[in-house]
Amino acid sequence: MEVFSFGCSSYCCSWSTTVPAIPSKFASTLNHHLLLLRNTNTRPFPSSQSLITLRRKRRFCEKFLAKMANYEGKTVTSDGTGVSSGKMIYKPILGDGVFRFDCSVNDRDAAFPSISFVNSRDRDTPITSDKVPVYTPTFECLLEQQVVKLEKLIEFVSEQFPTGTSLYGTGEASGQLERTGKRVFTWNTDAYGYGPETMSLYQSHPWVLAILPNGEALGILADTTKRCEIDLRKESTIQFVAPSSYPVITFGPFASPTAVLISLSKAIGTVFMPPKWSLGYQQCRWSYMSDQRVLEERFRDPKSLAEGLHYNGFKAIWMLDPGIKQEEGYFVYDSGCKSDVWVQKADGTPFVGEVWPGPCVFPDYTQSKVRSWWANLVKDFVSNGVDGIWNDMNEPAVFKVVTKTMPENNVHRGDSELGGHQNHSFYHNVYGLLMARSTYEGMKLANENKRPFVLTRAGFVGSQRYAATWTGDNLSTWEHFHMSISMVLQLGLSGQPFSGPDLGGFAGNATPRLFGRWMGVGSLFPFCRGHSEEGTKDHEPWSFGEEVEGTKDHEPWSFGEEVDPKDPSLRKLENSFLLGPVLVYASTLRNQGLDKLEYTLPKGIWLSFDFGDAHPDLPALYLKGGSIIPVGLPLQHVGEARPSDDLMLLVALDEQGKAEGVLFEDDGDGYEFTKGNYLLTQYVAELQSSVVTVRVQKSEGSWGRPKRRLHVQVLLGGGAMLDTWGMDGEVLQVILPSEEEVSKLVSTSEKEYKERLEGAIQIPDAEELSGPKGTELSRTPIELKNGEWVLKIVPWIGGRIISMVHIPSGTQWLHSRLETSGYEEYSGTEYRSAGCSEEYSIIDRELELAGEGESMVLEGDIGGGLVLQRQIYFPKNAVSMFQVESSILSRSVGAGSGGFSRLVCLRVHPTFDLLHPSESFISFTSIDGSTHEVFPESGEQSFEGDLLPNGEWRLIDKCLGLALVNRFNVTEVFKCLVHWDCGTVNLELWSESRPVSNQSPLRISHQYEVVRIP
Repeated sequence: MEVFSFGCSSYCCSWSTTVPAIPSKFASTLNHHLLLLRNTNTRPFPSSQSLITLRRKRRFCEKFLAKMANYEGKTVTSDGTGVSSGKMIYKPILGDGVFRFDCSVNDRDAAFPSISFVNSRDRDTPITSDKVPVYTPTFECLLEQQVVKLEKLIEFVSEQFPTGTSLYGTGEASGQLERTGKRVFTWNTDAYGYGPETMSLYQSHPWVLAILPNGEALGILADTTKRCEIDLRKESTIQFVAPSSYPVITFGPFASPTAVLISLSKAIGTVFMPPKWSLGYQQCRWSYMSDQRVLEERFRDPKSLAEGLHYNGFKAIWMLDPGIKQEEGYFVYDSGCKSDVWVQKADGTPFVGEVWPGPCVFPDYTQSKVRSWWANLVKDFVSNGVDGIWNDMNEPAVFKVVTKTMPENNVHRGDSELGGHQNHSFYHNVYGLLMARSTYEGMKLANENKRPFVLTRAGFVGSQRYAATWTGDNLSTWEHFHMSISMVLQLGLSGQPFSGPDLGGFAGNATPRLFGRWMGVGSLFPFCRGHSEEGTKDHEPWSFGEEVEGTKDHEPWSFGEEVDPKDPSLRKLENSFLLGPVLVYASTLRNQGLDKLEYTLPKGIWLSFDFGDAHPDLPALYLKGGSIIPVGLPLQHVGEARPSDDLMLLVALDEQGKAEGVLFEDDGDGYEFTKGNYLLTQYVAELQSSVVTVRVQKSEGSWGRPKRRLHVQVLLGGGAMLDTWGMDGEVLQVILPSEEEVSKLVSTSEKEYKERLEGAIQIPDAEELSGPKGTELSRTPIELKNGEWVLKIVPWIGGRIISMVHIPSGTQWLHSRLETSGYEEYSGTEYRSAGCSEEYSIIDRELELAGEGESMVLEGDIGGGLVLQRQIYFPKNAVSMFQVESSILSRSVGAGSGGFSRLVCLRVHPTFDLLHPSESFISFTSIDGSTHEVFPESGEQSFEGDLLPNGEWRLIDKCLGLALVNRFNVTEVFKCLVHWDCGTVNLELWSESRPVSNQSPLRISHQYEVVRIP
């Protein structure tokens, strides 16, 4: 009997079977469906929804073969050794409670090395342990994609995590703190001005931290450098989707989130020991220019500039981007060409991409020889007086391409211990990490007695070993201020605690109140920096006045203890965090100061305190009972500090009347601490017979105790405290009065605190923007929403829509700054003609009533007796879409013109974000019946006449399996225009060009809806 075999071969798991030869009359049907499978394989990254469709096709082929060959449904195997779906196999690694899971033994043996682990061998070497996993992931491999879902296994019955499980992590992610309902794609992206629903930012952390209802916690790491979908949309469920094959590492369940993060740090490493100065406030701006003529004199003598800064107590952090200008005679370019260090195209020639210097080549940091080459360049660079280095644009970002990065088929000739020769899709997410590593190593070469400070924008799991990070190009808005707290916490919960946002926002102009509020909180973040873009108003703290400048004077302590993880009421709080044992509560709402903030305190003792600087725009501070924290004097820079400076201890006793805390002191730089040259002091306090005794319990290190005064403050609650002075190292005592006296002290302190808040000089919240009518940035965008859409509209700058969020899919199709881009409308064929930036008035506003959606009508004067009117509403009985009715109307066109206006054209100009640029295209059917697919490579195209879309076109994202459908009245549209740009696309609707009168306005009626695609 003849035998016919077929299969779907993938790296992870091929499914195959052998059956009798198929009769020829069935061959065409079989070939058709095999072709469907083969064609879908060209898509590099199907989404969860798309995978469902692919599974159906696969099952059809299996059933078809079974029927034709009388096949009884035997197990479909993976190259003879495993199944294509099922439970993952495991081995214990590292220590108790840590397990590595793989799809099969073959997959385990063939896995690529780990870049996230400090030592890849730790991930690959099993240990002896009698522990077994509590949670076992399941997998399914289909068309070179590996889907991993974490489920609990009880007697071989699969079930989800318990209801009430909270999900965190996912690294650098915008939006809410608790991640249930969200989806993230790990693909390092230059995400300027990102929004709360942006799915890919500058860093990739395929990691989820699950906190169970009982307070226990479990960590899950998908150890893959490739693009990975983290799908948390289903409650208490974790799913990863990434190209085959990759292992999954679980940590726990352990007793607490802290225990999970400690276990994770043993795998991926801890933060590098930073120089002390790097914990202070940093000020940056794009760009500080010299006061000479820019083109002639800019930073002509950088070494002298650095010397001048050092003389005044400043440290200088210099920027190094990966893009090297392609210019013969430039020594870095010439040296790199000679050493053959550049990332290559598929044809073996150096890849050239446009960045700030113009055409650039890019070092291939996956090679040890290239990292060494770069490190030696950094070594020489540091000799200019460089104190720290900032690696920017290292996603890597590339201009003038839709994907905003280099092609995925570029070639990296990587070291075998990293994964060997691979295309860019393999190394893209670790390019920034490897650059930061090379920079860090170069700074160590420059001076082994100095601790390097490296700041990186792009990163991956493990980046914290080499660099601090910040949350990228954020916006000067209250939304971004609120979001910055969650973003810093998520990074910390993903193994990167040395982070912070651009305080005040990078893009746009912060109002004094917004900046002051942000600075008050940001001064307590581990990385604290103000940074603003070119063309914005001054964002230095002192530029907003004395009240704002005073908000920066807090000093950072160690970041990260935990409160009761069993308390569900605390799990979604987004305006508070712990700084060591200090609870920081901030008001992130514009019109809600500290005096109006309601606090949700954890269980236990939490005593409020301040430094005599209480203000409605500063955060509230609470010290956990049982804690002692040391506080130093206010300084302009670390060079002013002396060992003999006064030291203050804040003491909060617990229920047993005890407290403890530690203080670490060393040179603040260098590595003498590794030789024992430091002082680690443990202070304790205890209440006995109304006397609080504070003393040194023990010390470590070879340093002697400095001769300095010690100021002890015992907190009583409500801001009240009792204090005493003495010498550090002596036993100090504070006598507590009677309970009645303590109660009076607390009551008096609370009253004085309230009076200080009420009497504080208010920080203004208005800041004039340059513009045609001097708009106020302090205004808040207006939300228009129904059950499926949330729109944000800015009437006072062009009436533009700056955000379009589709709730069911969790996608943000449009997101922009207040004053540019987004959804705009013009009154002419010229780009940004009248109607784009004028102030619009709201002439009608309806809130949601009796099931009817909200609506808004705006109108802007565009001159010449004309107005541009726009009605935005949610149609009745069509909650899945929203409608826009746009018109150019005649209001007061002069009789001398015969009642007709100038020549105008209604031009609808939305700028949509491409969530996955390489997987996006426009699809439509023209009036003449022809079908079109317009891809990013096509640049700009217009369609009119019989080629005009027949009332509908779609922006399709294959990766998400979604399409944004734009429907319009074809009789009102003269031309449709598609313009692809860097990470965005415009889908423009143009009316005809003609004068208008009272009887003949121009109109375009259109709507938007998100649909799933098969």
